[in-house]
Amino acid sequence: MDLQLALQILMNFVIKLLRTMDINLISDTVTKPSKKMLKSMMDAKVGDDVFKEDPSVNKLENKVAKMFGMDSALFFPSGTMTNQTAIKLHTNPGDQLICDKYAHVYNYEGGGVSFNSGVSCKLIDGERGMFNNEQLVKAINPPDFYHSPKTSLVCIENTTNKGGGACWNLNELKLIKKTCLENNLSYHLDGARIWNALIKMNQDPKDYGLIFDSISICLSKGLGCPAGSVLIGSHELIERAIRVRKILGGGMRQVGYLAACGIYALENNFLRLSEDHLKAIEIEKTLSKLSYIKKVEPVETNIVIFEINSKISSQLFLERLKNKGVKIISMGDNKLRVVTHLDYDNLMHSRFLEILNDLRF
Repeated sequence: MDLQLALQILMNFVIKLLRTMDINLISDTVTKPSKKMLKSMMDAKVGDDVFKEDPSVNKLENKVAKMFGMDSALFFPSGTMTNQTAIKLHTNPGDQLICDKYAHVYNYEGGGVSFNSGVSCKLIDGERGMFNNEQLVKAINPPDFYHSPKTSLVCIENTTNKGGGACWNLNELKLIKKTCLENNLSYHLDGARIWNALIKMNQDPKDYGLIFDSISICLSKGLGCPAGSVLIGSHELIERAIRVRKILGGGMRQVGYLAACGIYALENNFLRLSEDHLKAIEIEKTLSKLSYIKKVEPVETNIVIFEINSKISSQLFLERLKNKGVKIISMGDNKLRVVTHLDYDNLMHSRFLEILNDLRF
């Protein structure tokens, strides 16, 4: 067999492989643990975390608290539970929290704000999931006007999920902190994708630790862990959080196997997030040139939100992609979302861009 024929056979094999591969871009939570992460899990030293005797959990909690320059941390099964615990700690039934209309705590946590804490939400009509200090000041209810709910908490989401992975300006967050102090309001960061913001904006986690009363960080978004989130705050806050976690059913036993994944991810998968951002930007550029795309939101991190022409239904678009082996998610109103991640490699990326360019309607 001559070299040219061998190369042609190899090329045909690669093309066939590309056309049959599954490309899942519905979220950065679809990743599976790598072999090295699985090894760290199997090698983990574990104990009963309910008694605070799991060395791997203790190590992870200390590591994350130190990263953000905060006193203490507590490991949770999910990001929703960390947020719901924080809200419970900062409010009383009948209170009101302020957040953006796109906030995860309002849109995607099953109504837990009202169910778990008896709290209502005042929504700010911000820009891509972010509001400014002036808007916050106007949203605060007068503390002596007992006809309206008592404003007690401000919730920030960074990066913004529904806002397309947008990153908050640190100076604006500091202005909001000043307003919170002046009005005796607690300040919580839903940092499910804070890792992406830190990489994109070249920020120090300790900057956030100085601003917020509590921070929720996720290990299964972007970092490649199978599960797990961490709540960070003062010693007193985290001591109270242990009780709330128990009430919500989140006490766990030998959970160090999952904590070990978190430790591995922070040491190996954090800095590489810039690769996901670059792929997302390339997807944005490709979509912007296509005739069937109405609008693409500006891309900063690993989320791409775009709108297709009204003549094309979201369902038809999703079906066309699915037939090509690609999964993405609908956000409603003919908007769709793509999320790049650890398991979305260069071959998949090339294939996805090819599919987008070849689609016809």
